[in-house]
Amino acid sequence: MTDFVRGLRLWFAPQRIREEGETPDYRFSLANERTFLAWIRTALALVGGGFAVDQFLPGLRWGVRAGMALALLAAGALCALRAVNHWVRCERAMRRDEDLPVSRFPTLLSVAVGLVAGAMVVVVLLGWSG
Repeated sequence: MTDFVRGLRLWFAPQRIREEGETPDYRFSLANERTFLAWIRTALALVGGGFAVDQFLPGLRWGVRAGMALALLAAGALCALRAVNHWVRCERAMRRDEDLPVSRFPTLLSVAVGLVAGAMVVVVLLGWSG
């Protein structure tokens, strides 16, 4: 079984994490869980922002409104999936006494949100409408 599949299985059976290495100091596991919850809050905010753009900008051209809303909704969905993936990867690394994993996801998420925010600034300043 590949490392990816083992990690994916831990998404749905987190109790199996105990099979990985040694139990870390509980404070590190709790910090990892707080980070997970922060990612979930971010995902919920992005999803809420996507719905807000769709519902509260009815005067905006459909394609622009839908594009911004879908970008935020997709970012929220990816962020939620990334949250659990990051939790598993960090927990496994701590138990194996390895370096914590690095990721480009925060950069990609920041760029996506920045682009949508920039588009929204243009919409607000120019007052584009359908």
